[in-house]
Amino acid sequence: MSPTPLLDIPHRRFNPLTGEWVLVSPHRAKRPWLGQVEKVPPENLPAYDPGCYLCPGNKRAAGRRNPPYTGTYVFDNDFPALLRPDEAGSVGAADQSTGASTLFRALPETGICRVVCFSPRHNLTLPELSPEEVSAIIHTWTEQTAELGSLDYISHVQVFENKGAMMGCSNPHPHSQIWATSHVPNEPAKELRAQSDYLRANGTCLLCDYLAQEQRSGERVVASNQHFTALVPFWAIWPFELLLIPHRHMASLTDLSAGEVTALADLLRCATTRYDNLFEISFPYSMGFHQAPTDGQTYSQCHLHVHFYPPLLRSATVRKFMVGFEMLGMPQRDLTAETAAERLRNLSDTHYRTG
Repeated sequence: MSPTPLLDIPHRRFNPLTGEWVLVSPHRAKRPWLGQVEKVPPENLPAYDPGCYLCPGNKRAAGRRNPPYTGTYVFDNDFPALLRPDEAGSVGAADQSTGASTLFRALPETGICRVVCFSPRHNLTLPELSPEEVSAIIHTWTEQTAELGSLDYISHVQVFENKGAMMGCSNPHPHSQIWATSHVPNEPAKELRAQSDYLRANGTCLLCDYLAQEQRSGERVVASNQHFTALVPFWAIWPFELLLIPHRHMASLTDLSAGEVTALADLLRCATTRYDNLFEISFPYSMGFHQAPTDGQTYSQCHLHVHFYPPLLRSATVRKFMVGFEMLGMPQRDLTAETAAERLRNLSDTHYRTG
């Protein structure tokens, strides 16, 4: 395996999914570190918390009571960021620009926000659930994608999880969210444009070609099975960022076969277990699926994939921030994608709490 060039000097890496660049400064990883490198004691959460508004049978903040659910549980968010058309009033779909200037544009956005509790257990995260339980979560995400995507005012279904207080998660009970929007959000829209441009220029799928090259190289691959590969993308911004890509070209969660659901569950458990094992904590991250819009158009360029964006860099308490040059110029990282992949690849698939 030949080493990637530029590993030891500052360089830029291009993200073909967004058309943006990231500055990589590998030499900075050798600078002295005076901050603390420490572990935090594991949370000893109970299996059931009577004060948790997501646990079975408990009353939620808005007054509704959860049923005594035994598997996944889905409900409309009590404090949604979006409103359905009938709740939004008579704003209408017209451009609500302030005055005649196009510099002051505002458009209505309707949609639905839902919460998906992974299981009745208050203290079990994705890597600690069984393969069957994670498969059930994927089935729920798929069913929700189909249901919400069938609504005539929904153009995109975003499935995502914020794990840990560091990522703004307001409740430790393991859960994800689904925001279905009337327009395609910024990030998936950028990726769709890039994939469309690549298909038009090359006649092939961007992520199919990228995955094939990563599989040949192997230096950024963390784990794989028959149907999916988890890797640190060449253009990664976050320290231990991961990209999960299905081997078969497909556009949506609704395209997954039964075997691919099982394989995805396996790789989700594998990736999140290695995250937890890295610093021996319940590892925080934001995770989300990018899939084809649901506006009735054909998106042959779209290849389903999963992004993991974790902030931790050196220990359980040392995180990466986007500040200064990164906010005003471009993202920057010291840890190369190859080094991050090697560290994750060398970790055990057995969870540190049970190993």
